[in-house]
Amino acid sequence: MLGYPGLHAVWAYRVHHRLWLGGHRLAARLLSQWTRAATGIEIHPGAVIGRRLFIDHGMGVVIGETARVGDDVMMYHDVTLGGRSLSKVRRHPTVGDGVTLGAGARVLGPVTIGAGARIGANAVVVRDVPAGAIVVGVPGQVRPLPADPATPTATRVPTDDLADPAIWI
Repeated sequence: MLGYPGLHAVWAYRVHHRLWLGGHRLAARLLSQWTRAATGIEIHPGAVIGRRLFIDHGMGVVIGETARVGDDVMMYHDVTLGGRSLSKVRRHPTVGDGVTLGAGARVLGPVTIGAGARIGANAVVVRDVPAGAIVVGVPGQVRPLPADPATPTATRVPTDDLADPAIWI
């Protein structure tokens, strides 16, 4: 646990977020900037982060002020949950539970990423993503999932990437 900057950044965010909610916004921002310098991960204290966020190889991760991140989210290095305007409205993404964000992914604007979705490395997402979808490319496109052989008319949500090489990103 001592060698994971992603874990340190999330722990520090929990403190910064409490300060932010308590009205100590300057202290929260200054401490979050110190954490950014120490870990290479910038999480705005106003963002709302769920349980068990794991940031793997976190250098360059940015999570904006109005972002919402669900439970059990996996984020790789250089991911941005950014805004596309400076207006004082919700301008950052909402990421559902169980989402995986690949290295270098950019999710921009007030979009919603559905639960269980997978965003591929270096994808740029500017539109909503349905639950369980796989998104790749610039701009991000939803990739069709292979049909389940047991029910050929249904689209299945993959549960194990390693078990089915046809759905590897």
